[in-house]
Amino acid sequence: MFDPKKILDDFLGSSIPGTGSSVRDTAGKATQMAKDNPLAAGALAAVLLGTGTGRDIAGGALKLGGLAAVAGLAYKAYQNYQSGNAPATPAETAKAGEPELLPPPDDSSFHPATAPQGEHEFALVLVRAMIAAARADGQVDDAERARIAEKLSLSGLNSDTQEFLTQELNAPVDIDALVAAAVTDAQKVELYTASRLAIEAKTRAERGYLDLLAGRLKLPDSLIDHIEATIANVKTPTPQA
Repeated sequence: MFDPKKILDDFLGSSIPGTGSSVRDTAGKATQMAKDNPLAAGALAAVLLGTGTGRDIAGGALKLGGLAAVAGLAYKAYQNYQSGNAPATPAETAKAGEPELLPPPDDSSFHPATAPQGEHEFALVLVRAMIAAARADGQVDDAERARIAEKLSLSGLNSDTQEFLTQELNAPVDIDALVAAAVTDAQKVELYTASRLAIEAKTRAERGYLDLLAGRLKLPDSLIDHIEATIANVKTPTPQA
C-alpha cells in the first residue's frame, strides 16, 4: 500500500533526511545513496521524476508537510487575490519579511480535512497533477523511463509506490481527469498550485501546459498572478545542473 501524502512530502522536500544535501545536489548519486542508506532515500521520488524542475521550497512551507503546504499556499494566494491588491513582488516581500506560512483555517474549504473525496484521495490527485506537470516538457522518453525504473528498484520505496510511479510515468497525461478530480473551487486552486510547484515553467511547453490547465480549471488570470507571486516567494533558488 502506498501513501500519496508521503509521496507529496517527498516531491516538495528540499533536503534528503540524514544527508544534509538537497534533492537536486544528490541527483547524480541517487542509486548509490539508495544502496548505502535506503532509510535516507525517502525524497528520491523527486529525483527520479527529474531534477530540472526546481522543487526546492523554503523551510516555512516544508514545516507543514506536502499536503498542508499546498493548501496553505493556495489559500494564501486566494486570500491575496480576494483582497484586490496587486501581487507582491519578491523584492517587496523580502523588504517586508515573509510571514510564516500557516495551514488554512479548519473551517476553510482549503483545509485538507474538508476534501469531499477524502484527504488521502485528494493527495493522490495532487501527486498525479505534479507528475503530469513534470512531464510537460516531454523529456521523459522511453530511455528516461527505463532509467527511472532501474533507480526505483533501488530506492527503498515500497513496491506499491514503485508500481504507482511507474504507471503514472507510462500513462498518457489525462488533463480531463485531473480537472474533473478537483471538485471544489478551492481544490482547483490547489491543483494548479501543486502543478506550478512541480516546475519552474521556463520552457514554452511547461508554460503552455500551465496556461492550458488554468484555462480548463477556469481560474482568472489575476488569481494565477497571485499564485505565481506566492510560489515565487517560497521557492529557493535551484542550482543549475
